[in-house]
Amino acid sequence: MVFPNDWEGFSPAIMGRVMDYLWHEHRIPILLSTAFILTFLRFYLRLNDAQSEQQKLVALPRALNTDEKKTATTTTEKLDKVVVKKVSGSEGSSGDDEKKEGVKKKSAGPRRIKGDTSKRVKKEGGEARKIQVLVFFSCLTGSTEKIAKQFAGAFEEALTKAKGEQTTFLPPQVLDLSEVDYDEYFISPPKTEGEEKVDYFYLILLPSFNIDSINDTFLEHLQETHHDFRIDTSPLAPILGYSVFGFGDREGWPTEEEGYCFQAKEVDKWMAKLSGRKRAYPLGMGDWKRDGKERLAEWKSGLVDVLGQIEQNGGLGEGVPGSGDPIESDDEELDDDGEVYDDGAEQNGKSKSSGDLGDLEDLGQIMAASGNTGKKSPGPIAVDFTTEGKPKRKAAAPAVIKEMVPTGSPTYNSLTKQGYAIVGSHSGVKICRWTKSALRGRGSCYKYSFYGINSHQCMETTPSLSCSNKCVFCWRHGTNPVGTNWRWVVDPPDLIFNGVKENHYKKIKMMRGVPGVRAERFAEAMRIRHCALSLVGEPIFYPHINEFLSMLHKERISSFLVCNAQHPDQLAALQHVTQLYVSIDASNKESLRRIDRPLHRDFWERFNRCLDILRERRFQQRTVFRLTLVKDFNLEDEVEGYADLVQKGLPCFVEIKGVTYCGTSTSSSAGLTMQNVPFYNEVCDFVVALEKALKKRGLNYGIAAEHAHSCCILLASDRFHKEGKWYTRIDYERFFELLEERGPDGEFTPEEYMGPETPEWATWGRGGFDPRDQRVDRKGRPVEVS
Repeated sequence: MVFPNDWEGFSPAIMGRVMDYLWHEHRIPILLSTAFILTFLRFYLRLNDAQSEQQKLVALPRALNTDEKKTATTTTEKLDKVVVKKVSGSEGSSGDDEKKEGVKKKSAGPRRIKGDTSKRVKKEGGEARKIQVLVFFSCLTGSTEKIAKQFAGAFEEALTKAKGEQTTFLPPQVLDLSEVDYDEYFISPPKTEGEEKVDYFYLILLPSFNIDSINDTFLEHLQETHHDFRIDTSPLAPILGYSVFGFGDREGWPTEEEGYCFQAKEVDKWMAKLSGRKRAYPLGMGDWKRDGKERLAEWKSGLVDVLGQIEQNGGLGEGVPGSGDPIESDDEELDDDGEVYDDGAEQNGKSKSSGDLGDLEDLGQIMAASGNTGKKSPGPIAVDFTTEGKPKRKAAAPAVIKEMVPTGSPTYNSLTKQGYAIVGSHSGVKICRWTKSALRGRGSCYKYSFYGINSHQCMETTPSLSCSNKCVFCWRHGTNPVGTNWRWVVDPPDLIFNGVKENHYKKIKMMRGVPGVRAERFAEAMRIRHCALSLVGEPIFYPHINEFLSMLHKERISSFLVCNAQHPDQLAALQHVTQLYVSIDASNKESLRRIDRPLHRDFWERFNRCLDILRERRFQQRTVFRLTLVKDFNLEDEVEGYADLVQKGLPCFVEIKGVTYCGTSTSSSAGLTMQNVPFYNEVCDFVVALEKALKKRGLNYGIAAEHAHSCCILLASDRFHKEGKWYTRIDYERFFELLEERGPDGEFTPEEYMGPETPEWATWGRGGFDPRDQRVDRKGRPVEVS
């Protein structure tokens, strides 16, 4: 190869050729040289580290120098031996002065402290890390929330009084267990924002309920976290400590064995396991009707002392053996395992503990030793198989399956106060406001404009009041039960079916005396033609949902079923419904976690599996994506994400609806206010942008209908667009005929029961209000429909 003599103007291409030549011709020497240099540097650095470590370990310079001349040792173990020998005077010491000198130098060397508390870690600049006390509570009626807030205020005042104004404690935060994200607090401590580091201390105020409540969900989460192989054994070990106080009712549960504060004890046990035995103060228990205030005050006083020690020392310390264990020693019961011990084995007080076990390698020696005793082996041991004189083992209490909503429970009272009729133990029915409106000729809901369903003939019900989400926009005030699996009594489907019909008709009959009710519509309302399984909870959660649907269809009642995309197995096993909905409340994982607050840890995977199932079902039945828009949650900058989800699931329809604010304190604590309710023009802008995003992806969807009064707009697939017109309505009679001909699992397409064309007044740009009715304002005055 020719190298140019004049490097001026040397082009990069030629330089590249030179480097390529050098590499291919000399790469082996280059690699070997590089390896040699790196190895040399490694040994050099290790040697320097060893020398610096040796200088740090020198506690007695003169002793070390003497021994270095004799032994020339460099390892840490030999240095430790030299120090011990010089201190004890066993080597190189000839007088008392030298011994005293050695003893004095022992105190000057490094100390290793075991089993004591360590000083609090401080940041650069000498400022201690802040301590944040989190007070968690659960309640059904609001009384525990009031107690928790009063306790937090008194606790902060006590800490300030004990530590002064320069305390490192932040004001305690009060958190409702029904609102917080468990993954954020009970899989790992919360992450702090900014540069300031904060340590957390957990306090849990927990009443015990003998009905289904958020306590069951919380306990289930703690148990799943402990048994989840993907999570560390003690994921909450970074917290400073925790303590639990339980409220009970001795009138209902007079003893602890019968259930007094039983859920608080369970939480205490699981928290000990998850926190690595960081029980800072014993479990407190009190009956609020009797001694609850006194016991809570004692608990608070003890916690103030403990937190003072933590602030000073930086931790709880070691404590006595066994402290912090999941189950305290007083509560442990040693079961009689039925072993029989030979009393003759204990002779002259020389007997090994029953816990001593020999190794397999020592078996020969053990047998030889036993053979040299010169004693005959004892005969058969007499065993008394009777139970007289022995303590009776405590019989385990049989597992009792709870009712989801027992009659007279706080949940039952709250739901009935909201207008629900509870059927059985886990079902409910409620008359919709649009049903009342339609009876009076004041307009029907969007289901009439889009699909031809008369609102006054529609029954809104659910066979499962329980849900696996805690959505921020839930209309039901957060009072319905929650859970990830069915753990309650199961009512038969015929009981539910007959019960919801009976209670629906009762509520319709209550409307006959209301001014403005039209006689002909009242008569029609006594014949249910449609069932909206979207009242509250998760209808698909009910184990016999297919049998319940069959009963509806047998009486020619159409079915719209709404699920929240968290139960893919139940969705896959679902038989034909008239129209199947999936709630799509967010376009990405973090947004879905923030809005729906799901209980399942694999909520995003479940969500996507449900979308895959809907994609497979799109040619078997009508599928719908329901988007609920919440300003500042999922409205801004999520159009593209929603378009991706539509592309994934390819539903027949996409309903976009603005959130309806229920105006409760529960929603406020979840971060939802009236400011989060979008205006109708904002929903329209979102729908137009979504349509463009879908067309950009080659998906043929168009804006088919609207119902401005419901703040709802319908996007439909071009499968329902024929000859320039939209056909979004349903031929219900044809649906029932197909169901009878081909069965609940039979194959027929949505096009086979496509109904008449969408009326012109319901199409995009015309408002969607039924011209047969009269729209009124809040005071009942007529309003002209533009």
